[in-house]
Amino acid sequence: MPRPSALFAMTAALAASVSLPAHADMMFNRIASFAVADNLPADIDGNTETSSEIIAASEDGTMLAYSDSPLGAVGFVDITDPRTPKAGGIVRIDGEPTSVTIVGGKVLAGVNTSKSYTEPSGNLAVIDIASKAIESSCDLGGQPDSVAVSKDGNFLAVAIENERDEDLNDGEIPQLPAGDLKIFTLTDGVPDCATMKTVVMTGLAEIAGDDPEPEFVAFNDAGEIAVTLQENNHVAIVDAATGSIVSHFSAGSVSLDKVDTKKDGAIAFTGKVDNAPREPDAVKWLDNDRIVIANEGDYKGGTRGFSIFSKTGQMLFDSGTAYEYEAAKVGHFPDARAGKKGIEPEGLETGRFGDDSLFFVTAERASLIAVYKDAGAEPQFLQLLPSGVAPEGLVAIPSRNLLVTANEADLAEDGGARSHVMIYERADGPASYPMITSGLTDDGTPLGWGALSGLAADPEEAGKLYAVSDSFYKNSPAIFTIDTTQTPALITARTVVTRDGAPAQKLDLEGIAADGKGGFWLASEGRTDKLTPHAILHVDAKGAIRDEIGFPDELMANEIRFGLEGITTVGEGDDMMLVMAVQREWRDDPKGQVKLLAYTPKAKEWSAVRYPLEKAETGWMGLSEITAHDGKLYIVERDNLIGQAARVKRVYAVSLDGFKPEKLGGELPVVAKALVHDLMDDLKATGGYVVDKVEGFAIDKNGDAYAVTDNDGVDDSSGETLFLRLGNISAIN
Repeated sequence: MPRPSALFAMTAALAASVSLPAHADMMFNRIASFAVADNLPADIDGNTETSSEIIAASEDGTMLAYSDSPLGAVGFVDITDPRTPKAGGIVRIDGEPTSVTIVGGKVLAGVNTSKSYTEPSGNLAVIDIASKAIESSCDLGGQPDSVAVSKDGNFLAVAIENERDEDLNDGEIPQLPAGDLKIFTLTDGVPDCATMKTVVMTGLAEIAGDDPEPEFVAFNDAGEIAVTLQENNHVAIVDAATGSIVSHFSAGSVSLDKVDTKKDGAIAFTGKVDNAPREPDAVKWLDNDRIVIANEGDYKGGTRGFSIFSKTGQMLFDSGTAYEYEAAKVGHFPDARAGKKGIEPEGLETGRFGDDSLFFVTAERASLIAVYKDAGAEPQFLQLLPSGVAPEGLVAIPSRNLLVTANEADLAEDGGARSHVMIYERADGPASYPMITSGLTDDGTPLGWGALSGLAADPEEAGKLYAVSDSFYKNSPAIFTIDTTQTPALITARTVVTRDGAPAQKLDLEGIAADGKGGFWLASEGRTDKLTPHAILHVDAKGAIRDEIGFPDELMANEIRFGLEGITTVGEGDDMMLVMAVQREWRDDPKGQVKLLAYTPKAKEWSAVRYPLEKAETGWMGLSEITAHDGKLYIVERDNLIGQAARVKRVYAVSLDGFKPEKLGGELPVVAKALVHDLMDDLKATGGYVVDKVEGFAIDKNGDAYAVTDNDGVDDSSGETLFLRLGNISAIN
């Protein structure tokens, strides 16, 4: 029976430990994930779109409530045991819940009921947590966005955005009616509708001052409300008791150098952003005198980071490119969506954990949360946390050392990840993520990477690996050098694959093997409908293509889209043979069998065997990688399923003694396989959902085995790259 991997054993030990050394750093690690779809009642199709957007916690920190806009509901999650969150059910609402907060035993939810952009409307719903019943509501007279309750529980603030129609006149503002701020008095957590005050916010901003669009609200301990007017690039401070505006100021603009501004299939920090308005989304108070804003941008701007202001408008700190660079170092830069907004900081939370005042910044497009310590003039960056797809809301529960995030994207329609609520615990010990990262280049910019597919070991140096990126980076195919002697593993170099001196086009690199002479053999998965050929490439140490070997006619006559997914070498000298895994059945393959191709460069001869796949209950089954080591071919076999649907993510072995490939066109022998290691526990060890693409596997000179997942370049993906240290192959065989 396969043994648990080193990663899984380490994670389990950390979870069980109660007395780690006192000098160990306090770090957050994800301990559980809850798929929002698990809250769907039995009478609703399980594939129905759901979303967790804004999230709140009960006063004792054991119950979560989140807004689910597409479903038209408020959902609940029981985290009495945070490691095993349980479905708490939903409350259907007539309208679109936009935000929630909890006071006592009540959820207060802003609900959008607008008929159109020009006829905005909404209400404030009061939901009893125990009975899951809507007890009352207050008419808001407009479309609500954010809601917040004062620290003493006496007041509730609601930002009435009356958002613009982005399709009308290219989204230009003003677009009336104008938004405003509503303030309610609370009695035992329940708003008195008759106490609603309207704070007019027109005439404040230089940008479309007659059309304020309040986005987010937050209270300090003094009962003051910070309000962001996102499209207007403005911030206002309002006294809750009187409804008077204490101060207001522009959020200002930022110019950035050395940023990636192009969606071009290459990560290149060579662009500029000039005088971009910050356009803050979320705002939180760091104390009674300072606020932090997340500069998402939505109209004309966005500056890829966050800023700290005094409540009188003095700019105290701006993060510049720092947050974005940290995201790129861990492979979370979203090239396909970056453009002017970059990683898109959006959500914020603050919390005092022990002696540390912390704040948390979500990056929607990077699917990350950054953790900072409020350390005076300049905040101290502590760590990055992996999240689900598109983190939006988050709530800190310091009394339980917990942080919770709500991730709004639901990709069920495309077979992707569902919306998830994710739970993190702060404790002594190391951070489990990232597992692999990179440093900075000579010009101080990140060594951009992502979408790692094939993995190979250096033939001479233990702990040294190589990886390739797939077709996601179509204009920058690359070979990455990885130092695994460090934790996390460190990408130390990126070598661009070139043809005639320029980055090679029409490649989909899925496999890599060292040639023993400083160069590499690469496998490119073809797709003729996109003019990408099926090919083997031989490149030198500088990445220059020296030879390209196309598929023979016997193969091409039966091709489909899913081609090579790994390459390895067997033998030496004139007898050296390249062995490649084909991902799925081609037209001449029996159902449930795929080819392992063999090619001898000296003789220029092709041959093959067939490999028996596991049966797929749903989706499809295929191969992702192949590695030769000590008389065996190690093969990664997986389904294309994600999360709770995933079943097969495994490493099998085929003995080279039984590997007798025959010429193409005739009967091909079927090899026998043996299970080496089931990767499911490894993929669950960081508390997230199971990702679908285990794409790389390698065994180094010392026999240590590694696997890596493909993060799809953070495109419709959480962006997580799991770099798995599986232990010595002799121990897991």
